[in-house]
Amino acid sequence: MHKPMFAPVRCGALWGAVVLIGVGLAGCADTGRRLSSVVTPYRTDVVQGNFISSEQVRALQPGMGRLQVREILGTPLMVSVFHSDRWEYVFTLQRPGVEAQTRKLTVFFKDNVMDRVEGDEMPSEAEFVASLTTKVAKPKVPQLEATEAQLARFSKTEPAAAPSATLPPPRPATSYPPLESTSR
Repeated sequence: MHKPMFAPVRCGALWGAVVLIGVGLAGCADTGRRLSSVVTPYRTDVVQGNFISSEQVRALQPGMGRLQVREILGTPLMVSVFHSDRWEYVFTLQRPGVEAQTRKLTVFFKDNVMDRVEGDEMPSEAEFVASLTTKVAKPKVPQLEATEAQLARFSKTEPAAAPSATLPPPRPATSYPPLESTSR
């Protein structure tokens, strides 16, 4: 049995390919770092719970039933089996690059009617919407008016002379070519 003559050449080519791939990947590490500093992944806002406005809190009155409270505030985020006389409303908004907003409100019931409300001071709807400003800077709008210096660069030309009145106006066409070919 004899070995084929191409075995050492094939082994050398394989090692050469491995070395080239390794060098290519080593070069990609630096490129990957540079690319990751330019390209950033999209990060979405995370909203959890019920947003409750100061207008909703003002609408609550002692003596309201559970159904009336639920119609005003929505379904509570937490209802404890051990504390069935209170409902917990928690609202959290996490946005990339902005400190997370968390607000809590607890509604206490006595004999299935609302007794009192405790919690953070809630913003009005207008205040909450104003706090949702975006981080993206608005693009700069270019100035759309030319200055006197810019206008001076263009020479003032005389308007073109009106065509002489000796030429008759063109006559409208009296027949038109067919839209479809006549041979089928």
